[in-house]
Amino acid sequence: MNHGVRFSMDFKTLWQEGMKNWEGNLPQRMTDDGLEEKFWNQFLQDKSIQDEPDSYISTICEELLALISSEDEVLEIGPGWGNYTFAAAQKAKALTCVDSSSSVLEYLAHGAQAKALSNMSFIHAKWEEVSLHKSHDVVFGVNCYYRMHEIDQALVHMNNAARRLAVIGMTSGPEKPHYWELHETLGYRIRFARRDYIYLTNLLYELGIDVNCKILDLQKTYVYDTEENFIEQNLRAIMEPEYDRKKAEEILRKYLVWVDGKPAYVHHFKAALLYWKPERIKGM
Repeated sequence: MNHGVRFSMDFKTLWQEGMKNWEGNLPQRMTDDGLEEKFWNQFLQDKSIQDEPDSYISTICEELLALISSEDEVLEIGPGWGNYTFAAAQKAKALTCVDSSSSVLEYLAHGAQAKALSNMSFIHAKWEEVSLHKSHDVVFGVNCYYRMHEIDQALVHMNNAARRLAVIGMTSGPEKPHYWELHETLGYRIRFARRDYIYLTNLLYELGIDVNCKILDLQKTYVYDTEENFIEQNLRAIMEPEYDRKKAEEILRKYLVWVDGKPAYVHHFKAALLYWKPERIKGM
């Protein structure tokens, strides 16, 4: 536990404020479990176990797997459609997945069967509320914290559930560069991301946990069917009800590239891996 330097900011509150949209409201999906279930049910309709994840996922996965040994019993929080799940199961002695969506767990169970993975188990629960019967060598979750309002409890739960290592993965900025140019040059309000790994880093520090942080350089290429589709999707972040469409397009088109004859946008961004040995937290 740190007794010296203290922040004057409340990072839990900052996180909770960041859960709100740019209109200052908490989206219904943040609190409505039924709506979250509906989202995943519809999302997974178009997914196949054979689908390849985005290319940048492999960079994160490689770093994550380096933290897992073949003797580890591992727990994954919020696995989604399994970007890291099956690779972790292939590396570890055993993998338990905890998710609030039954659709997600059914999808992953089907995938485990298809891949002949017999070392996977599943718990249908919210991470903040789940009662575990045992700890695990490694507890990890990547980009799964977006609905966790009581984020401090979630982090403490990770700490206490891990025997050897707790790992947080979170993709980060910078966001698409034309967003900042639209804001800086034309003065437009932009729906920038409202939460980032630094909140979790500082909140863990407030909880008395010192974390290691590794920043990964990533790239994703967005390919669109038409130029109009390219323009519409990349101007959606503008919050102004009325704006100079011509000037906005001029800025955006500087980032237009072509991939196999289709308009595309190459985005360079980062991910953060936060990892730590379980700490004894005073009062917990």
